[in-house]
Amino acid sequence: MLDTANYTPRLKAAYKDSIRAALKEEFGYKNDMQIPRLDKIVLNIGCGAEAVRDSKKAKSAIEDLTKIAGQQAVGTKARKSHAPFRLREGMIIGAKVTLRGDRMYEFLDRLITIAMPRIRDFRGVSGTSFDGRGNYATGLKEHIVFPEIDFDKVDENWGMDIVIATTAETDAEAKSLLKHFNMPFNS
Repeated sequence: MLDTANYTPRLKAAYKDSIRAALKEEFGYKNDMQIPRLDKIVLNIGCGAEAVRDSKKAKSAIEDLTKIAGQQAVGTKARKSHAPFRLREGMIIGAKVTLRGDRMYEFLDRLITIAMPRIRDFRGVSGTSFDGRGNYATGLKEHIVFPEIDFDKVDENWGMDIVIATTAETDAEAKSLLKHFNMPFNS
């Protein structure tokens, strides 16, 4: 049984032991509080028209995202009604979850070492998907690349958005931080 009181995620330990020092040297920070760090990871699955036709699809997306994240996902609701799509305000049309702390590091580790290598024809993630403030966004076409999802019980393949928010001031600092975590950039 895992002793959670003394357990530190692998990437969190690597950040404390070596990545912080490497970033401090690379960018010449004078204060340790200037060193960029991970702030949060936001996961999102949008069901769209599937959820309008069948409300069980949205519940399935919430359950799958909960398994992937390791914490309870919440449903995302439609803001406005849209008659041609039979969409009503307040209908659940997706799922989202925000990870912080140890769960965030565990998810990033599973994403980089387990899920991404399982993607068909994977050549790395885009190195230009930063927002100008040090946050990185990427997506997956199928959520079934995570080992927590039982392939035989999946009724629908969902796409998934992943946003990694950092405390970095610039995109170069954020990219360097993620490179130290072994994020497989293709450029």
